[in-house]
Amino acid sequence: MSSNRPRNLALPLRTKLIAGQLALLTTMCLVIGVVTVFSLRAFLLDQLDNQLAAASERSRDFAKQNPITLLPYGPRLIPPIEAPGQRDGTVAVRFGPDRQTVTAGRLAPESATSEPLTASQIRSLAAIPADGRFYSRDLAGLGGYRVTASATATGDVVVTGLPLGEVNDTLTTAVVVLVALSLSGLAIAGVAGTAVVRRMLRPLDRMVTTAGEVVELPLDRGEVVLSSRVAETDTDPRTEVGQVGAALNRMLGHIDNALAARHATETRVRQFVADASHELRTPLASIRGYAELAARETETPGELAHAIERIGSEARRMTTLVDDLLLLARLDSGRPLERTAVDLSRLVVDTVSDAQVSGPEHHWKLVLPVEPVIAVGDEARLHQVLANLLANGRSHTPPGTTVVVELAAEPSMAILHVVDDGPGIPAIIQPGVFERFTRGDGSRSRSAGGTGLGLAIVAAVVQAHHGTVQLHSEPGRTAFTITLPAAQSGTCAAA
Repeated sequence: MSSNRPRNLALPLRTKLIAGQLALLTTMCLVIGVVTVFSLRAFLLDQLDNQLAAASERSRDFAKQNPITLLPYGPRLIPPIEAPGQRDGTVAVRFGPDRQTVTAGRLAPESATSEPLTASQIRSLAAIPADGRFYSRDLAGLGGYRVTASATATGDVVVTGLPLGEVNDTLTTAVVVLVALSLSGLAIAGVAGTAVVRRMLRPLDRMVTTAGEVVELPLDRGEVVLSSRVAETDTDPRTEVGQVGAALNRMLGHIDNALAARHATETRVRQFVADASHELRTPLASIRGYAELAARETETPGELAHAIERIGSEARRMTTLVDDLLLLARLDSGRPLERTAVDLSRLVVDTVSDAQVSGPEHHWKLVLPVEPVIAVGDEARLHQVLANLLANGRSHTPPGTTVVVELAAEPSMAILHVVDDGPGIPAIIQPGVFERFTRGDGSRSRSAGGTGLGLAIVAAVVQAHHGTVQLHSEPGRTAFTITLPAAQSGTCAAA
């Protein structure tokens, strides 16, 4: 059942550290910027409110000195608020007790004279409570203003306002400066942080290099000299990275000891097998000789003759097994093979001809290149490789099976294919088919017998020639592919 949970994004440690550092710095810059802007705004508004309080006091004093008077013919005279000392852009509105009669004006920055306000602007100011508190209002056409309203002794209401433009401009400038500084700081912190993180993680990189050197070593066979270690400067137990380096060195030391013990054991086993095989060859030869001598006696009873024949047969089988074990032991010990020019084309022809004689009930096909394929190696051992593969195809497939042997040449290598259309090798034993004493189950007949060392010898000899052998098997097709370093290439043609 598949899971719908998203997988964690795999990122290098240095990327995570730099990203975390930049995220933390970004958060700090954001917090500092917001606090700075709001503090600056509060400070600027406080200054503006102090200025507005003074301007409002001047407007009230002017209103007291210039009260509203009733003209003889009826309408009232409402003097405009034109108090001296007001700054440019100051708005002053004077309402009568009924909030209906009004005179309003704005001190124009350009002409230093009072300008009339529009009806919409007057309505916005008329809504200001006469409680002496400070409010921010947006006057159509004039922008933001800080305003306050207060009542006089005669019941008039005087509204005074100062523009917020300078405050807003200062805040905008502060925001731009803070953003620019923050971005510059983050860029510098990112570059510097990358350099610092890379420097701090260099010991880990060196550990990865050491581990890579160990991975490249052939630890599965032969004597292994595990000399790679983490440098002493990277194993300081006072640091986390040093603890990792020290632990890695201890682990490599244990592995080195284990590999040395394994190699010593394998060497003893190989030596034992070689010595035992060598010592067994002489008594086995004697048994075979005496069996043949006894078999020549014409008066030997039938049962005794059969027993002598079986002794000779088993002695020959044991001799083959001992020879195979001795060969594998010599190959395992690294004993060099002969290095001569081998005509693989002629070798294939001879080996397939022998197989046709041994297995006439099978169909044999041969595909050879036009030009001979020459390899450098041990001719006898290469003949044994091909003979073992053909014997495997003959012994483990039913009569009538077709076995195709194809030799091809490519630049710097020769490729040999041995393919049969038999029942195939069971998938369960394919991974270990080149191991010693590996046998198939009932799907591949054992009528001809076998020691289980044939394919192991194939793999060992090919490896000793610096080549490769591969198997691909399924019902109806089993293919062994061998590649060997070649000294000459040719063009393939059917033979």
